[in-house]
Amino acid sequence: MTKNPPHDVAVVGFGPIGQLLALLLGRRGHDVLVLERWPEPYPLPRAVHFDHEIGRIFQAAGVGEQVRALTDPVPDHYEWRNRQGEALVRIDWSGTGPSGWPTANFFSQPELEAVLAAEAAAVPGVTLHRGQELVGLRDIPGGEGDGHVELTARAADGTTFTHAARWVIGADGANSFVRRHMDTEETDLGFFFDWLIVDTLPHDRETVWSPMNWQLCDPARPTTVVSGGPGRRRWEFMRLPGETVEELNTPEAAWRLLAPWGRTPENTTLERHTVYTFQACWADRWRDGRLLLAGDAAHRMPPFAGQGMCSGVRDALNLAWKLDLVLRGASEAALLDSYTSERREHVQHAIGMSMALGRVICVLDEEEARERDARMTAGGADPARVLPPAPPPVLGDGVLQRGADGARRADVGHLTPQYRVRAGERTGLIDAFTGGGFVLLTDGPGPLAALDAADRAFLAGVGTAFVPLHPKGTTPDGGLPDGEYEDVDDAWLPHLRGHGHVAALIRPDFYLFGTATDAADLRDLVAQLRARLHHRAPSPALPA
Repeated sequence: MTKNPPHDVAVVGFGPIGQLLALLLGRRGHDVLVLERWPEPYPLPRAVHFDHEIGRIFQAAGVGEQVRALTDPVPDHYEWRNRQGEALVRIDWSGTGPSGWPTANFFSQPELEAVLAAEAAAVPGVTLHRGQELVGLRDIPGGEGDGHVELTARAADGTTFTHAARWVIGADGANSFVRRHMDTEETDLGFFFDWLIVDTLPHDRETVWSPMNWQLCDPARPTTVVSGGPGRRRWEFMRLPGETVEELNTPEAAWRLLAPWGRTPENTTLERHTVYTFQACWADRWRDGRLLLAGDAAHRMPPFAGQGMCSGVRDALNLAWKLDLVLRGASEAALLDSYTSERREHVQHAIGMSMALGRVICVLDEEEARERDARMTAGGADPARVLPPAPPPVLGDGVLQRGADGARRADVGHLTPQYRVRAGERTGLIDAFTGGGFVLLTDGPGPLAALDAADRAFLAGVGTAFVPLHPKGTTPDGGLPDGEYEDVDDAWLPHLRGHGHVAALIRPDFYLFGTATDAADLRDLVAQLRARLHHRAPSPALPA
């Protein structure tokens, strides 16, 4: 039995979500312990897709270029076809998304994890213990500086270790040990389908797959055909009534189902085959005292919208910036309650969207499929006409601006875009200039004059970058003063002015906190942020 000194945070699980949490918190200067039950990284593919927002988060974590180098950005559309090859829906996944990254990106998870793990291990404050399985959690009461959680871990040879941490994050997957020790129930929508996942390495790497990603909506066997990252392809086959999981999950079954697609042992390497049970569920509480959840420990969803890992990455950034403020003494621990309220509602949108898509794809009845095909082809394969309507993906109530009536404003909680700006001789995406904290965009430097010394000290203390913008093409010959920026894409200022705003305040996770229409409104916006963050004034014992 060994006892380690207390850590700021213990992250349980070292998959991509645990790795990202360790990286984000470690780079903010916190002492992070990571416990991973398996002694070696899992070597086979699992998640294969992330969207433009997730690319932006990897960029914020300092691994953007490494991740970009191992992805397949989608050059075309995501298409669903019926048995006759007719397009039922065609979703444009090409080009650059609003976050400044390709709209859709495909990758191999072991390669992504290798990048994240190496970066996290290089951070001095991150301590990783592989081969230690968490087997016990015990809350040790005390004052804010003394209370912590005692963690008991066990190695494969039976050796036990005792660790201590002020906060524990369960990023330990669907069977989360941390979740089982929390006072929380799960909401399960009862959406269950078994699919055989087959990952391959085609030998004919020069083959162009067009479209790169598509769904065969054939009631005889619904099938998914997508990239698995550079040089890889994935097929997914729905289990039919009368088939058992055991007979489907064999190499022989995989090759039999691949044969109609021209894949044989002579031209393809079978990398992995496994049967997944798709489900739709979430934990009702993601925080219980000093215990928190992220990723699959907090929610699971069908893969049809490609948002499983993406949702966990969003969890990591939302939780990291809030926990950072709490650990630094800038915010009360009550701030962490907004993590559940914001992310749970947001992830319910992703789950609802995935289920709606799944109900279109997982049709086995011939007559129902004919009716579906007729409706969707009549709609011209236009997603806006043929897919079920879905509400926009916005955060639930939390650290967001409220109206005069005290209710959360309808125009906040949306993901903000990432456009380019110019400062001095540099031009680049705005995140490269702002440092990863809050961002206060203003129409020129004038609105900032409304802020007094206390406002400025508070904003600086929570890591706010001030970005006064000038219109495209109006940069003086001598250049802009230090700390001022040109809106080189002519994007930010037209949007602000079109809505009558002089300022917009963006959170560290790139979601809109709120806006101001004039100087007085800007003062109120800052006061609201102070309240929503449960801010406490710095003291000699609490660094700003």
